[in-house]
Order: sequence, then structure tokens, then C-alpha cells
Amino acid sequence: MPRRVFVHIGAPKTGSTFVQDVLWNNTERLKRAGFLMPVSFTAHDQAMTDLRQVPWRDPQAYWTWDRLIETFARWPGDVVLTNEGFGAADAEQARRAVESLQPSEVHVIVAARDLWRTFPSMWQQSIRARSTWRFEEFVAAVELGRFEGFWEHHTANRMFLRWGDLVPPERRHIVTVPPPGAPRELLWQRFAGIIGIPDGVCEMTAPTANPSLGAPEIELLRRVNLALGDRFPHRMPYQRVVHQHLVRAVLQRRDNDMRFGVGLDRAEWIADLAEQQIKELQDYPCHIVGDLSELRPSAMRQTPTPDELDERQILDAAIETIVGMLGHADELRQQVPVPEPTILARIRSRAGGVRRGLRRTLG
Repeated sequence: MPRRVFVHIGAPKTGSTFVQDVLWNNTERLKRAGFLMPVSFTAHDQAMTDLRQVPWRDPQAYWTWDRLIETFARWPGDVVLTNEGFGAADAEQARRAVESLQPSEVHVIVAARDLWRTFPSMWQQSIRARSTWRFEEFVAAVELGRFEGFWEHHTANRMFLRWGDLVPPERRHIVTVPPPGAPRELLWQRFAGIIGIPDGVCEMTAPTANPSLGAPEIELLRRVNLALGDRFPHRMPYQRVVHQHLVRAVLQRRDNDMRFGVGLDRAEWIADLAEQQIKELQDYPCHIVGDLSELRPSAMRQTPTPDELDERQILDAAIETIVGMLGHADELRQQVPVPEPTILARIRSRAGGVRRGLRRTLG
């Protein structure tokens, strides 16, 4: 039975890809130090979809929550479970997860970032998960109280109400995401400090990035989702096709330099929400790693939104993307080995050559 189990539940777009890359790239080093990363990223992801019983879970998925926790039942050290989708579990699902990990000492880790950066990131995350709504539709839905899922799945306050209350205050941990310009290692140092991973255990060798798409690129993906309809209703097939051959192969390789965000007409509203969030977390008994003041938006400025792009900009992005996909297709073609001719094929080829030679001689 593990001594402690740390469950990192999100939120999405809070540097989780960076943290997870460091963890998964150092599994053997962590294991020697007494920290187990059970199985694989895919196993954690599939276990999350099973725990939450989401309708888009792939029927072919092997890993369930129970199968995952069985793999570390006899591990005597510490265990780390990480998936930003855990945070979206409802109260009953979260309770089931925590109770299934006991009597190990269960810790819950939540990461939080300022709302000014969260809004465009969360909308982009939804588009990467097959959504089709426009950016303004998304922001308006949150503002008018028609999208409670934003608060439930992307803010530490709400996540703690479902997960944090299941463990003692000293086992509830919130990590604030450092502001833009801070050393990237700072986020890892905060996360590692909670778990107790000593400095030097993990190598920080250029983890895989999860870059945000620019306004034309994400709007193009939104329109692709519209055109696809229900062609890839489950998550894994969508990721295997759309993410692998469009997002990662082409869109993420573009400059993506046209950043976008909420308009300044909503700056006061977001600033007020941030103060409310900070106050709630100050009043909630938990272990704060970082500084809650980092949840206050900074450097708010007006930027274009994907909704405001003209059709020429979208067309240019689409044409360049098609060119990129042709290059990607050629790369894949070159990776396919040319099959060696069989003995029978070689005999037939030689026989054909002999026949042609005879015809030339006799003809």
C-alpha cells in the first residue's frame, strides 16, 4: 500500500503539460527516489474518462480507474496521479476516487492561473476537444451565467469544493502559475516541493511544449470541427486523426503570432472576479504554494479575437495549412519502408525481361 498518493487534478492550461512531461520523462529516476508514476500518461487519461463516465470515452479504452489503482497497490512509497480532467469529476466521482485510494494518505493538488489568461486558454481547449462555438459566444455564456462548467472545471475554488473537502486542510495544495516572464522551472519547483521531490532527481531536458494556437489557426480548427460534425465522436479517434495530422503536424508549427483574448470592455468584470477568487482561496484552509496575488490579471490590453478576422485571413491560413499537410503527407510517405520484392516477384520480373529480349531478337 502506498504511503501517500498525490492526485494532481488540473486545472487545464495551467502548465500541466510541462509538469507532466517532467514527470513522465523521469519515471525511472523518480522510482529510484521512492516516487511512482504508475503505467503511462494514456492510462491516467483513460482512467479519468472511466472515473467520470464521460460519453466521449473510447469504447476501445483498456484502462479503468480500478485497473490503474491496482497497479500500485503494493508500492510502499509515494504515488503521483496526474490528469487535468480529474478536476471536472462531480462530487460523487471525486469521493469514490479518494475513498478508493485510502487508507493511503491522499493529497489533492490544484493549479490556478489568472482569469485574463484563463478565458482564451479554456475556449481554445474546448475547440481542441471538438467544440464549435465562437469565442464571443463562450465569453458571453460565462458572463451571463449560462456556462457553469467554466467555473466548475477551470477554477481552484470550485474544484476544492468537490475534492478538497474530502481530505484534511494540510493535504489540500494550490499552486499558482507564475506570471509571464518568470523562469519556467519555477512552476516545476513549486509542484515538486509539494510532493517532496528533491532537487536534481528530475532532468529538465526540454519537455514537450503545448503551444497555444494563434487566432487564425484556432478559428480554422473551429471551422474544421463544424465540417467534421460527428465523424469522430470519441476522444481517441479525434486525437489520432485531427490532433496528429492537423494540430500537431501543421497548426502548432505555424508562427501563431496573432494572440487573442477578452476585450478591454470586460477588464473590470474580470478584475472583480479575480478579487473574489483570491478572497475565497484566502478564506479556504489549504496549503498555498506561490502567491495568490499572481491570480490578479496583469498587462491587460486589447487584442483581436478570432471572431473579428476577415475571410481573407482565414483563407490564407487554410491554404498555408493545406500546403503544410501536403508536406506532412510526404514525410509520412518517406517513412514507409519500400517492401522487398518476393522471390516469386523477382522470378516473374526476370522472366518478363527474357520474353522481351526474345521478342526483340526474333522480331
